Parts: sequence; structure tokens; C-alpha cells
Amino acid sequence: MLRGITNFFDRMVQRFLPDAFLFAIILTLVVFGLGIFFTGSSPGQMVQFWGDGFWNLLAFAMQMSLIVVTGYILANTPLVKAALSKISTLAKTPGQAILLVTFVAGVACVINYGFGLVAGALLAVHVARRVPNVDYRLLMASAYSGFILWHGGFSGSIPLTIATEDHFLADSIGSIAITDTLFSGMNIFIIVTLLLSLPLLNLWLLKSSGDLSKNNLDFLENEDKSEQQMAATTADLTPAERMENSKIISYLIGALGLAFIVYHFIRNGFDLNINIVNFIFLFLGILFHQTPRRFLNSVNDGVKNAGGIIIQFPFYAGIMGMMVASGLSEQMSNWFVSISTEFTFPVLAFISAGIVNFFVPSGGGQWAVQAPIMIPAAMDLGVSTAKTAMAVAWGDAWTNMIQPFWALPLLAIAGLKVKDIMGFCVIILFWSFIPISIALLFFN
Repeated sequence: MLRGITNFFDRMVQRFLPDAFLFAIILTLVVFGLGIFFTGSSPGQMVQFWGDGFWNLLAFAMQMSLIVVTGYILANTPLVKAALSKISTLAKTPGQAILLVTFVAGVACVINYGFGLVAGALLAVHVARRVPNVDYRLLMASAYSGFILWHGGFSGSIPLTIATEDHFLADSIGSIAITDTLFSGMNIFIIVTLLLSLPLLNLWLLKSSGDLSKNNLDFLENEDKSEQQMAATTADLTPAERMENSKIISYLIGALGLAFIVYHFIRNGFDLNINIVNFIFLFLGILFHQTPRRFLNSVNDGVKNAGGIIIQFPFYAGIMGMMVASGLSEQMSNWFVSISTEFTFPVLAFISAGIVNFFVPSGGGQWAVQAPIMIPAAMDLGVSTAKTAMAVAWGDAWTNMIQPFWALPLLAIAGLKVKDIMGFCVIILFWSFIPISIALLFFN
């Protein structure tokens, strides 16, 4: 039965799930129609909402593109390759490979979501080289499964937002310390349960996958070819070429970058946001490649992986624009509130956030949309505002398992398409619903 379920979802995804770009276009058309039908917005208004929002994620798209590029650059330095290769030696069998990648990716995503996405994917690539008979698609799905933990971790945008003194709901709920959100018994239960159970679930999927193991290591082999282009000759170089191959220049600018990193953490504490992660990856890449020429060769290879992010994120920004401006996201949230009781409200808030996440795949953006509806409803029903915020946060993280938006950086590194991992991710989605719902229902 287990093999049949796994095979069923894999076949359905392989057969019917389009490329991630087409998924974004289909979602655009669906939201366009829903906005007209349910909100009374005219086609002209929906076009306006779509166009007005289309470029609202440019800064974020650049951040995520840099996560892919700088992560690739750093991973292809000799030092990091050696470290990842060393960690990958812990896996001797396909089962051990799945367990290792899932657990490390989960821990990394608890630390920081951008770091976790890249670290999990890069480790999976190295493990696949070490254990070539592992199911590469499931290995990458295992790396991505750790991402479900991000919004309960140290980079969770919702708990960090409401912990600040001047957030947009501060007048009604004040600031809520992370001891009541990230370090609550409820959140710790979810984190620990998923960290321990996801590796076992993915191992279970490996044993049930049967003939689903379709490794294509051509991609991994092609990645190694660029190394041959890294070595620079020193004979007959022009003055400009000597500068390009100068270690001194890399060390000077790298030292400047390291100085700022130290200053950042002294001034802000453990603030591992997406910008500082990119900054760290970038300047460590410059230092570890040693010369500007080797660094730039790696940049040229890494940029090829960011195409999907660059072209798809504006479409999701347009979807967000239609959802928010038409009032469609507000209607969805209000409907879930209308059928809630004090006991069921946290779970229904979680489910509603999971649905809204398909159309507004940004934690901070989703909180801006749902918080003005969910927080007053929670206060009327006598539900903890901290618990409500975490319910929305976990809903946002939950359906990332079947939303291509966040999978794009990992897929770019892996050389896979969204349909290659999504059949496994459906099973991960179903399982993770259980511990999250239990925590939301029975923890205060």
C-alpha cells in the first residue's frame, strides 16, 4: 500500500504538474478569475492590480538570486568542497544519505532559511556523488523538506516582526517576545517532532519508492567540468590580467568584508538575516577562490542557475497584487474566521494561511494581509495572539512543500524540475500536518 501511495503521487505529479513557470502563469489566471467572480472587481481592475504589483518583489528576487549565485560560488571553493565532502562521508548507504541530508537541512533552516536552502542542496549534491545509487530526486526532496521548519526558526519573519516595538500592530497587541513564540512549548514541540520524524519519513519513502530511483548524474558531472577552467596561467600575462589573478586584491577586499561581518554581529547580535547571509557567502567566496579571475569564473557558472527566479518572481508579485488589492485574500481569511471556535481557531488559521501562501508566498507579505483579520478575531475568541501568529507562520511554511516559489533556488542548484521532487513533497505535506495540528490544538 505504501509503495502504491508513493507511486500514485509521483505519477500524478510527473504527468500533470507543469514547469514551475507555467505553474505561475496558471496561478495568475486562476486568481484573475477568482477576483472577478468573488470580489466583484472588473477585468480592467484586475489587470491594474496585477500590473501594479508585478514589480513589488524586485528586491526580494535579487536577494534570492544572490542566495543561489553566492551559495554556488562558495560551494565551489576548494575549502568548502572539502568540508561538504567530509560531511558526506557520514553517508555510506542510500538510507544514511537520506537521513543525513534531511536532518542537516532541517537544522540549517532552523538557523536561517536562506542558508538552509542552499546548505541542504549543496550537501545533497556532495552526498549524491558519494552514494551514486541513492534516489537523487528523493535526496533533493529530503533537502527541501527541511525548509518546512524555517518559520519556527531564528529567521521566522512573523515572530521576529511582532517582537519589534514598532511593528504595524503594536498599538493593539504590543510587542510579543520570542520566548512566547519561537521558544514556546508549542513551537519547540513542532520543531523537535519534525526534526526527528522527517528523516524517518523520507527513509520510509526511499524504501517504498521501488523503481522510482532515476538518478541522472550527468548534471553533477557537468558541474565538475568548470573546475578545469579555474586555473590561470602566469606566463605572458598583461598588467590587467596580472591584477585579475592577484591574490592580494582578493585578500584586501575579503578582509574588508570580514570586518563588516564582525561589526554587524557585534552591533546586532545573532541577526542572521538574508542580506548578511548573502554578504557572508559573497566575501567568503572571494577569499576562498583567492583570485578575482577564479571568483569571476565561478560567478559566470553560478548565474546560469538563477534564471527561473529572475523571471518567475515578478509573476508571483503580480498574483500578490491581485490577491491583496481585490480583497480576495481578506475574503478567504474572513471565511475561516467565521467558522471558527476558540478550540479550532488556531488550526483553521493555520490552514487558511497554508491556502493563502499559494498566492502570497512571502511570510512578511502574508502576515501584512492576514494579521489585521486574524488578530482581532483571536482577541474576540479569547485565543492567544502569540499562538495565532505562530499558526499563521506554520501555515505559511507548511504549503511551501507544494509551492514551487521557494523550491526554485534548490532546484537550480540541483539541476532538477519541480515535478521531480513534488510527488515526494506531497507525502511530506500530509505528514507534517499531524504534529503541527496537535500542537496548535493542545498547547497553550
